[in-house]
Amino acid sequence: MIDFQRLSDWMDGEGLGKGAPLEHRYLSGGTQNEIYELTRDDFRCVIRIPPPEAPANRDKGILREWQIISALDGTDVPHTEAIAVCEDASVLGRPFYLMGFVDGWSPMDDRNWPEPFKSDLEARSGLGYQLAEGIALLSKVDWKAKGLQDLGRPDGFHERQVDRWTSLFEKIKGRELEGIEVATEWLRNHKPLDFIPGIMHGDYQFANVMFENGAPARLSAIVDWEMGTVGDPKLDLAWMLEGWPKDTSAPEAATSSYVNLQGIPSMEQLAGHYSEISGRQVDDLDYYRILAKWKLAIILEQGFQRAGDNEKLLAFGPIVAQSMIAAAELAETTEYKS
Repeated sequence: MIDFQRLSDWMDGEGLGKGAPLEHRYLSGGTQNEIYELTRDDFRCVIRIPPPEAPANRDKGILREWQIISALDGTDVPHTEAIAVCEDASVLGRPFYLMGFVDGWSPMDDRNWPEPFKSDLEARSGLGYQLAEGIALLSKVDWKAKGLQDLGRPDGFHERQVDRWTSLFEKIKGRELEGIEVATEWLRNHKPLDFIPGIMHGDYQFANVMFENGAPARLSAIVDWEMGTVGDPKLDLAWMLEGWPKDTSAPEAATSSYVNLQGIPSMEQLAGHYSEISGRQVDDLDYYRILAKWKLAIILEQGFQRAGDNEKLLAFGPIVAQSMIAAAELAETTEYKS
């Protein structure tokens, strides 16, 4: 539990609503972060801090997140305002930062769309275009000018992806995965048409964005930068499109994902919109889709192998198998040859 009196004293020193009583409201949390809304008179913000039980490397992770959102200030990328950071763990036990409060809605609030997006499919299509536009704008940020040279290692990015995740799989391997050899070999023998380094979110999807209230659809903020790095932004696009329905106009699209995707633009439409906004070609999208499916399978397999009797992690089992088979099938059928 956060010592809110110590937090209030620290905020006084930073000139943030100085002297006023500090009110707080729990928003969300887990093993990696706790998030509270903070209010002092007319000053309002959000604190993001690792809980006491979080691994020690989360301290660097929280400061990494701060580095990214600070760099995004002054850009066109929808993001939370960077307000203040405390690197001194003696204040609250862990480093933390304060960010602007986003007055909007999350697709994870009830895993459905609020009106008018619930009933108006034409309005709903804008949610998809805004989602794609968010990372398209992110990919255009001049990461060097923003001082993010130490955020990642773009040189050899794609080679390291295959080596890193193959190595992880060998460490956690508890079963054979159909298709892994086919997909891995394909990735080793193919490369994207071009590689223009840029800022990546690392887990870009509807679950990690917020929208402004009301229509038309407007992206309010990209959130949860735990996996942020400098790498290949087009992997964010493929990650976003992972599991996208083939026909988003079909009734099945309403239940094919954790949110209702019926009426959302098709994969091709969103890739085209991303290309138009970002200025990046997407002719090699299948490369990134195969990489995303393959990588997702290995990431989820790690959870499945340590599941025990955890029903949530056990549910990853069939998802892993399906994702790896899909990666292999796309590798065998794609017309992409680079």
